[in-house]
Amino acid sequence: MKTTITIITLSAVFAVVMEAAQLQQPTPLPGNVEKRDVIIWSDGVRMAGDLYLPKGLTKDKKLPAVLFCSGTGGTKKGPPQRLAPRFVQAGFVFLAFDYRGWGESDSRLMSLDKQPKPDAKGEVTVRARAIRWQMDFADQTTDIRAAISFLVGEPNVDPQRIGILGTSYGGGLVTWTAGNDPRVKCVAAQVGGMGGGRGPAAEQYAYGLATKQARAETEPVPFETGKMGGKMARYENMRVNPVKSIGFNAIEAAEKIRVPMILIDAENEELMDRHQNGERVAEILKKSRVPVAYHVLRGMTHYGIYREGFEEATRLELEWFNRHLKKQAP
Repeated sequence: MKTTITIITLSAVFAVVMEAAQLQQPTPLPGNVEKRDVIIWSDGVRMAGDLYLPKGLTKDKKLPAVLFCSGTGGTKKGPPQRLAPRFVQAGFVFLAFDYRGWGESDSRLMSLDKQPKPDAKGEVTVRARAIRWQMDFADQTTDIRAAISFLVGEPNVDPQRIGILGTSYGGGLVTWTAGNDPRVKCVAAQVGGMGGGRGPAAEQYAYGLATKQARAETEPVPFETGKMGGKMARYENMRVNPVKSIGFNAIEAAEKIRVPMILIDAENEELMDRHQNGERVAEILKKSRVPVAYHVLRGMTHYGIYREGFEEATRLELEWFNRHLKKQAP
């Protein structure tokens, strides 16, 4: 259905605030690496993606693929631009994308008035707000699964050898996805926020907020509300809706993971308790006898993973995907 709209955009304060690593300029692509701009559809929303492949691939060549999933405020123009060439040169197809409403992707829309009856073509004209920069577990796990679906249909990708790599907030998203999508054959999470440590009080608050949103006693989607505080206040463009975390639990999802997983944490993690996040997931996988590796980068802070810890983390991840995706080659 085609919809004609008038968009009320977010104010200039919602300019993208990237994680510290994303301020680094990517190096030019090597001559043997090709990048294609692609569109991925997720629940009717266009998402922008960058697909990296070795140049000169023949149509019958099938390679393993790795999907990158960003952390808070991250986009495909950040760390993926540095990671992609290394993965491609190691024999992988690499895909990075922007979640709906982030970066270059289209937004989900919220009608500001009651919608009129659709015409014969199913079209309506409405005033709508572009919903952007939401931390939305439900939407973003759907976005990740849509990106996996895109890779499954890519001619040069072996659909039986797809891995996912998530960083920070994205580390929790890929953990949940690995436990719920059988197409994922290997997973990596670095400095991943798994939601470890959230207790009954947080869930009670989320359900109370859900009631208020449903009854229009507060914003149905955070716009003026939902700002992050404390150490996360730097992401002033982002909005958090605790209601969308109801039913999302990466720790519980880890109980269902049956594919090899590597977790990389920072010794001096300042944003969360790594023992209740990455380390806890690693312990669950060990008990399940799933192939797992848990590494702590010494002397490192959360954002150091994108700077001084980048080389070591990337080496560990490449070794993991090489071992567990490539060995599955027919």
